[in-house]
Amino acid sequence: MGHGRSGAAPLSAAGRKHRVLRAIDPATGALVREVAPADPAAVEGTLAAAAAAFPSWRATSFAQRAAHLGAVARQLRADADRLASLMTEEMGKPIREARGEVEKCAWCCEHFAAHAEAYLADEPLPSDATRSWVRYQPLGVVLGILPWNSPFWLAFRVCAPALMAGNVCLIKPDPHVPGCGQALPEVFARAGVPAGVLGVLAIETDAVAPVVRDRRIAAVSFTGSTRAGRAVAALAASEVKPAVLELGGSDPAVVLADADLEAAAAALALTRTIATGQSCIAPKRMLIEAPVYERFTELLRVRLATLVVGDPASETTDVGPIARRELRDELHRQVRETVAAGARCLLGGEIPDGPGCFYPVTLLADVGPDTPAFREETFGPVACLTRARDAEDALALANHTDYGLAASVWGETARAEALAAGIEAGQVVVNGLVKTDPRLPSGGIKCSGYGRELGPHGIREFVNAQQVWVGPKVG
Repeated sequence: MGHGRSGAAPLSAAGRKHRVLRAIDPATGALVREVAPADPAAVEGTLAAAAAAFPSWRATSFAQRAAHLGAVARQLRADADRLASLMTEEMGKPIREARGEVEKCAWCCEHFAAHAEAYLADEPLPSDATRSWVRYQPLGVVLGILPWNSPFWLAFRVCAPALMAGNVCLIKPDPHVPGCGQALPEVFARAGVPAGVLGVLAIETDAVAPVVRDRRIAAVSFTGSTRAGRAVAALAASEVKPAVLELGGSDPAVVLADADLEAAAAALALTRTIATGQSCIAPKRMLIEAPVYERFTELLRVRLATLVVGDPASETTDVGPIARRELRDELHRQVRETVAAGARCLLGGEIPDGPGCFYPVTLLADVGPDTPAFREETFGPVACLTRARDAEDALALANHTDYGLAASVWGETARAEALAAGIEAGQVVVNGLVKTDPRLPSGGIKCSGYGRELGPHGIREFVNAQQVWVGPKVG
């Protein structure tokens, strides 16, 4: 990977010099933070520092990198309350969940510190050579372009495996969570990680393209909407750079007639409302086999009705506000149009009075496959129920979507496993919670993206699988 100056057009400050990155507390509507975006000189400095850090970081051993990642994990835990509070005030994540997110980041560091060397071990392959194998080598500077909904976890999902593989990382946070973005390099600096190994680009969205084009960027990881993902993918492809895309989802949860309905209702109520329902892999379309439809509907309604919507800084809050007013307006449009098309609203469905961007936990029943709540990604605490005639109908409904991120199936294990094999998604869970786990690969198909993060597959996305042939030829 070359380390010279970019051949791309310089970043222009025109039209941006008076703009700032603003964080608005979604619980109150109050301005909590303003950060000036990095100017072209600062962006150049960050790129140069990353490029300069790569050769020495690449030369470190797995044990040395693991020691640094272990120090980062300890620093995350030491800073957990501060980092969690930043998420709560900038995007409304309930404080209990926010602390859990920080702990998950620490776990991710520790997992890859412990397992990266085995994941990237040389792979012997027989051929006509005396010896032949594949070895995995780092690429260079990996750029992570991230959304706002899990600002620390999504950063570590990119950087922990990439750094352990010998790459260095630049993170471009969402402009609505600038405090979270500022905190990330501080954690690494306090942990004693060498300068330039992890950098942050506090820039606006319209300043990203020249960074992707920069010759010092070797690969791109993007998490966000399908629309934006298409643009990033096209840009990376035009520069012949590998990319991983984790995009939207309209994830199905199939509940079969022989499922443990109580367990399914409890799990689906929880996973649908984590991060106030603002999660790509949350179950959004619940497809219920006809004989248990009414029973499951009531079980889920009771579970959802007990959830506490309120101040995300309170320890008793289950569901906080939607991150921004325009996102709440879009969610409410989807609910209104789905009800107008014949769905029954059994819970919630109305914007409450008062400050902030709160939206009630909402349950829609009898949701048809041509309604917005079925076709589109609903980013908020809205659960949608659709009656399936039988398991075959449930499978057809599950696959009746442009998305393919994650899915779950609930039922007698053998029957549920058999049905799960037919679901078009990058991740499928039988009788359990859909989640991301450092030990397992995560990613989508269709309009939910391509490539994988986490696990042994994820760490191999941003490496060179170099074939080595050593002679003389034999045989």
